[in-house]
Amino acid sequence: MMFRKLPARSFKYVLPLVISMMMSCIISGVSTFRSLGLPENFISLWMGAWAMSWVVAYPILQLVMPTARRITHLFVEKE
Repeated sequence: MMFRKLPARSFKYVLPLVISMMMSCIISGVSTFRSLGLPENFISLWMGAWAMSWVVAYPILQLVMPTARRITHLFVEKE
């Protein structure tokens, strides 16, 4: 399946989108499991928690990413 790639300038929006989706999915799954164990409807509960988590995670990540980059550059040499 071929698709047209987004322009390079969209990287700063797409990277936090992907990271927030992955991290909120994992964390909401762990939190749901820790709170409820494995009930029959675990997947639907997890997906509901993930949707709510992601709605919060993406804008927060957009806000904190510049600060996170500056802090990271304190510890990592620039190329």
